[in-house]
Formats: sequence, structure tokens, C-alpha cells
Amino acid sequence: MNVNTRYKDSVFSLLFNNPDALRELYSAIEGVALPPDIPIDINTLSDVLYMEQINDLSFTVDNRLVILIEHQSTINPNMPLRLLLYIAHIYEKIIDRKKMYQSKFEKIPAPEFIVLYNGKEPYPDHETLRLSDAFKDTCGLLPVQTTITTSLELVVQVYNINHGHNAKILEKSRSLDGYSIFVDKIREYALTLPLEEAMKKAAKYCMDNNILKIFFETHSTEVFNMLLTEWNLEEAKVAWHEEAWEEGMEKGMEKGMEKGLEKGMEKSKMEIARNALAEGFSIDAIRKITGLNMDAIQNIQAGL
Repeated sequence: MNVNTRYKDSVFSLLFNNPDALRELYSAIEGVALPPDIPIDINTLSDVLYMEQINDLSFTVDNRLVILIEHQSTINPNMPLRLLLYIAHIYEKIIDRKKMYQSKFEKIPAPEFIVLYNGKEPYPDHETLRLSDAFKDTCGLLPVQTTITTSLELVVQVYNINHGHNAKILEKSRSLDGYSIFVDKIREYALTLPLEEAMKKAAKYCMDNNILKIFFETHSTEVFNMLLTEWNLEEAKVAWHEEAWEEGMEKGMEKGMEKGLEKGMEKSKMEIARNALAEGFSIDAIRKITGLNMDAIQNIQAGL
């Protein structure tokens, strides 16, 4: 199994991977002002084997709040489920396991879940996602008069950070506003220029206008490598998906539309994973795109 060092994290997580940037970001989103003396400890999950981040950002505020922030360029209604798995690992990381078995009541940091969306598809300024919306219908399992109280809930606040959305949040965070402008400029220039040239022109625009200037001066090479990886994977994903979908449609016509479409969707995910692995993308990047679990992707990798 090849260890992938090409994709370590994203431009977004690199930009906010320090306490001061996280303080500014969280304060802007929540409309509060975190004092500079309140400690912020980063505890983002990482995979040692693949040298990559598992989630985008996670950190504690004064050891009383644990906050997970995910950046998404695609609309994903499954974020509550993903964040449920992340928070379980975060608690394992920050809490002494032995204390869970002692008689003394152990207090833990309260969790908060945030997703920042900047994809091309239209999306409202703010949306709330709930884990309970994904629960299967239990109708018929219990008597009609029985009322089931949801025993597990996880609420995610999703904010659209594309330029032109959530102006109040962007005004309060220069880093987030700069990131939004940078992505917007890449898309604008990419309409007439090759992607790499569009990225360079967008970075120059930002530096000329004192937008994330120090960040680009410090991390220019990393930024371009990360962005090319992320954007190329997105473009490749679309092509691979279309090919697998067409094949699934053909099988659907032969063996029944519903069964064929279902098979086509599954094959699409497998083909996307297979092609992405062949091109050197990380398992975590592929997992985020396809929704396949790590074992499934590793099985595909073993067959290459």
C-alpha cells in the first residue's frame, strides 16, 4: 500500500490552522468577541499513515467548547453523520479514557458543529441540518400510540461563504473574506484562462489588494499544489461520474430501471475511487467525495 504525501490538507484548513485565525473565524460566525486571553487548542484529527487530516478544523475554547468546522465545495446532506463520527474521535482524543469508568461525574466540553459552503450550486445563506432527519421510519415497529423520543441528535449550522452571501460574517473575518474573494476570482479568471494561470492571477489580485498577502507570500507553493489537487479531483469526479452513470443507465434499460440506476450509482462511486487512487489522490479526499468508507477504498486500492 503506497503512503500518499501529496494531499495533506486543504487551503482552507491551512489558512485557519492557528489559534488567532480560529478566534477571528469563530467570533465572526457566532457574532461574539472571544478575548485574546481565552485559550484555543487545536485538536484536528489526523491519519499518521497517510499524513493527512481527517477533518478540516476542530478546536477547544477554554476547554469548555469543542468546535468542529468543515469546509465544503459540494452540497452534502450527510454532514451530521460525518460530524457524529468525528466528534466521537475528538472526545477520545481530549478526554482521559480512564475517567469514563470512575464514579465521579466527568464534565466534557460542549460540542458545536459548523459547515462553511462555497460551492457553485445555489445554496441559502444559512441552513440547519439535523442527524435525526436521516433516521429511518420506524412506523409499524411499535404500537400506534407509542411515541418515540429521539435519543440522539446532532445539529449542524451551514453557512454559505461565497462572495455576496453572509456579508456580516465576512466583514468580521478578514481571513474568511479573503478566502472567499480568492475562490471567487479563480472562478472568474478560469472562464477564459487555464486553471493554473487563473489561480496565479487570482493570487496576484489578492496580493496587489492586500488580501491574504502574508499568507500567499508564506505558503504560495503549498496553496497552488493543494488547489490544483482539489480542483482537478472535482473536475475528474464529474467526468468519471458521467461515464459510470451512462453505463448504469444502459443496464437499467436491460434489467429494470430502478435496479440499474442503483447499480449505476454504486459503480459511479467505485469508478471515481478507482480512478482517483490511480492518479495519486488520498484515501481521505476520495472518502469525502464518494461517501465510501475507508475499508472499501482500501479494498479498491489493493486491487489496482
